[in-house]
Order: sequence, then C-alpha cells, then structure tokens
Amino acid sequence: MPSPGDTPEIVVKIADTPAEFEGAVTVRMRVFVGEQGIPASVEVDDADSAPDTVHAVALHQGSVIATGRLLPDVDGKGPHIGRMAVERDWRRNGVGGKVLAFLEEQGRSLAFQQITLHAQEYVKSFYAQHGYAEVGEMFLEEGIPHREMVKAL
Repeated sequence: MPSPGDTPEIVVKIADTPAEFEGAVTVRMRVFVGEQGIPASVEVDDADSAPDTVHAVALHQGSVIATGRLLPDVDGKGPHIGRMAVERDWRRNGVGGKVLAFLEEQGRSLAFQQITLHAQEYVKSFYAQHGYAEVGEMFLEEGIPHREMVKAL
C-alpha cells in the first residue's frame, strides 16, 4: 500500500482497450455497489457506451486502480465528470486528483468552458481543493447526499 503523496508508476490515460474499460467498471462496482450499496443495475448506464464519453483510468503496474468519466453534455447542462472511484488502498494518495486533472485537461482539449459534477457530500472538500464551487442545495442521488459543483476551465 502506498503512503500519502506517494504515487509510484501511476499512469493516467484514456481507457482505450476492453480490459481497461472492464477494469474501470470493476473499480466502480467495488466502490459504488460493494462499499456504498448502490444498485448494480444503475451503476453501468447508457452513457458508458456512448461514443463521446471519455473514460479515464489510473493504472499501476497494468492494473486499474482508479477511474472517472467525462460526458460532453448531461441533460442540457454541459460537460459533466462522474463515476470517480479509487480503490480503497489508493485513496488519499493523490490518485483521484490525477484522474480529475486528466479529465479536466480532456475537457479543455474539447474546448469546454466549465465542468459540472455531483460530489458526494463527504468528499466535496476534495473537489473544492481542486477549484470546484458548490451550486445549490444538497440533494439525494441513489439515497446518498450530493452537492452540485462547478469549475471554470
């Protein structure tokens, strides 16, 4: 297990092979379904297979340890980052920040002006540290308290 701030040999990239995408889904299932009790039936959705969805993975020695995705438009509200998940042993080591920065850079390359995300209440400070600002009131998503957050790119 890495120590805080130690992210040896971490590569963050677009998931461009079936194995990398499956690794991303496996991490999401462990985190969202296994740890948080979100129904498996809602974790993988149509956006996962949309051609314009950007799936990012963080790899350590070829294994997916974190993931996130960037959607170009969600409900007419513009670009959206979601499904950010980091394997338990890699949390609080900078890996999530690397995935987030990678997805933001992808957004910049697509000329997005801002990105929105729905942060679980308990990790909103992580996103705030990365320049995201809260918008509106707390709401429930799959029974979990969330905040909408926005960042100008």
